Amino acid sequence: MAATARIAPYIHHTPVLQSRSMNRLVGADLFFKCENFQKTGAFKARGAVNTVIQLSSDIESVVTHSSGNHGAALAWATSLREMKSFVVVPTDASPFKRRNMERYGATLIDCGQELESRESVLHDFLEKHDATFIHPYDDARIITGQGSATVELLESECNVDQIWVPVGGGGLASGAILAANGNVEVVCAEPVLARDAYLSIQTGYRQPPLPPVTIADGLRSSLGELNFGILKAASTQVALASEDSIIHAARLVFEMMKIVIEPSAAVVVAAMLENPSLVAKRVGVILSGGNVPCPHEFG
Repeated sequence: MAATARIAPYIHHTPVLQSRSMNRLVGADLFFKCENFQKTGAFKARGAVNTVIQLSSDIESVVTHSSGNHGAALAWATSLREMKSFVVVPTDASPFKRRNMERYGATLIDCGQELESRESVLHDFLEKHDATFIHPYDDARIITGQGSATVELLESECNVDQIWVPVGGGGLASGAILAANGNVEVVCAEPVLARDAYLSIQTGYRQPPLPPVTIADGLRSSLGELNFGILKAASTQVALASEDSIIHAARLVFEMMKIVIEPSAAVVVAAMLENPSLVAKRVGVILSGGNVPCPHEFG
């Protein structure tokens, strides 16, 4: 994928780690692609910078909607070109992620929790301001940028039979499918409380988002149109995980691998533990991000 070479000077080539303890728990050889070590703390930096560096030089401002990681990534990417970034963000977004977006220079615009509120506030903003909208996942530039994580994983010569990724809007998942190009199966993981991707694949039609209540805040959005088309064409399997198992999985990764991941990343490990029959022998696992505050026990 051309995006991989295009963004290489700007992003981290994140490590692929292994853990014997995690292998024993899941019953497979696991290769963790650690995007929690990526610029801005999540894979979103890949798609954001791939998009921004292709924008026309006369564009001065961009706007998006995000619960946190895409907003921070876009703010970081636009800072490379001295552009302004605006992010429509739900009022219940993680305070940590709000601070992260502001740290990278984003101007935040509050909206309600529902997708309809995000879109309404965004529409009003675009009516009044000269800014270019960058969709957080339903954009070919975003998708191919996110796919570079899978390209790197496959180039690491770990010889995986399968790749597991979390799915929310579908940018990472659809990018992984395109990068795998039919040579490796891609399985998506999703919270039970945000299972619109699961329902979309089951029914064959893109489903609306469920109420935004899952702890995996980065996976509350519904599948994008482009993203759904890619998942559907690949007959993608979607494995579900409960809230308790997501929390448990994040703790397992912390205790056994000594790395911090957010719930939206932990859903992959949780779904593998809950759906062992779907897990292959050698599995690539994309840990999508690590943007969570310091645990209370650390003070």
